[in-house]
Amino acid sequence: MPNAITMTAGRLNVPNDPILPFIEGDGTGPDIWRASVRVFDAAVEKAYKGQRKITWKEVLAGEKAFNQTGNWLPDATLDAFKTYLVGIKGPLTTPIGGGIRSLNVALRQILDLYVCLRPVRWFKGVPSPVKRPQDCDMVIFRENTEDIYAGIEYQAGSPESQKILDFWQQNFPKEFAKIRFGDAQRTAAWQKQLETIGAPKRETPVMVGVGIKAVSQWGTERLVHSAISYALKEKKKSVALVHKGNIMKYTEGAFKDWGYKVATSFFRDKVITERETWILGNKESNPGLTPEANAKMVDPGYDMMTPKQKADIVSEVETALKLWPTHGDGKWKKMLLIKDTIADITLQQVLTRPKDFDVIATLNLNGDYLSDALAAQIGGIGIAPGANINYITGHAIFEATHGTAPKYANLDQVNPGSVILSGEMMLRYMGWAEAADLIIKGMDGAISAKTVTYDFERLMKAEGDTQVKKVKCSEFGDAIIRHMS
Repeated sequence: MPNAITMTAGRLNVPNDPILPFIEGDGTGPDIWRASVRVFDAAVEKAYKGQRKITWKEVLAGEKAFNQTGNWLPDATLDAFKTYLVGIKGPLTTPIGGGIRSLNVALRQILDLYVCLRPVRWFKGVPSPVKRPQDCDMVIFRENTEDIYAGIEYQAGSPESQKILDFWQQNFPKEFAKIRFGDAQRTAAWQKQLETIGAPKRETPVMVGVGIKAVSQWGTERLVHSAISYALKEKKKSVALVHKGNIMKYTEGAFKDWGYKVATSFFRDKVITERETWILGNKESNPGLTPEANAKMVDPGYDMMTPKQKADIVSEVETALKLWPTHGDGKWKKMLLIKDTIADITLQQVLTRPKDFDVIATLNLNGDYLSDALAAQIGGIGIAPGANINYITGHAIFEATHGTAPKYANLDQVNPGSVILSGEMMLRYMGWAEAADLIIKGMDGAISAKTVTYDFERLMKAEGDTQVKKVKCSEFGDAIIRHMS
């Protein structure tokens, strides 16, 4: 009799016969799911010789759900993911003309799946726009429930938007002045400027869309704690806190500060911050270095600082030097490095210096940009897996990261790699690493044999490869299964 996965005292309890809900997805979803589920079942069978088996439970969302129930996201679907904890889904259509803004975002918000987990790795033979795609091997922990993706925004010209603008004008006039066209007077002044260059005269109502960017300490703590825990478990070298705190000091900047606090409060004996490596390294090079001299080496602008700023840097040095018994004499070199980088330079450095990054923890919008940019380096979003996880409750939905591609629906053509690799992540999350390893082996083998779907075939041929063989979506699944052996 199949059983549900449960969570006890922070540990996932996975029976040998778990029930896993799945959403096949819209558009190309059914084609992809048919290929993917055969790969999953074959990997489990080969790994465990019949001792373990998944019972798949279909649940509805998207167009199929709407056509059958009149509801884009039925309560029964949510109940299934709540009950069985772990599941998987294909791509879903976002309803047009009202209702749910995004089914994917709705699932994440309702189930509080606060981590969007996006591993990025290259498979040998996959065409890439960069010279060394093999250097790109990262895992992104993207905060999933806060930031601007929480969806707190109001349409320009709406009563709700006007209420927000009125509130700011009355209570925060200094900040309101930064909203360039926040009132009728400034909008009318701009209209007059336009008329001097011949622009037609028009009505000038205040039209300003308003959005709210919310970043909380607890939301940051649970994300960063999950990222560091993962990095330690997987023996990664570093966790980078990616932020735009140089501009947004009280949201993105707070994310960085809270992230460091999580690292040094929960994992003090296992981690070292980047600035601490400088301080300890300075002392190791010159044991007689005073805290003041060390501070000058850490911050070259020390001599131009105010007395308070100097005192703060010296205090930071003295605090770091107290770690000497546990972290000094080079012991820190074997610990997990916690560092932070500005979001815009990070987008450059993941291209130019990808080996500098292992695990990235970041907010929602930054993570969206980074994960798609990195996917381009390893062959595109069509082969990029993803997951939405609550490590506290155990709930997790693994998913395709691409769209529905409706023009290819029912043609058995598209690349099922994103869902297949998301399933590999799911099996590994369940502790079924042997089956997950077989999927990676099968994917490696199929691509190395140049047996690929049309998207990769087109790119390989463009690079002059005449040996590549184009196969259908279902045939690519067959090839993966063959190469598991």
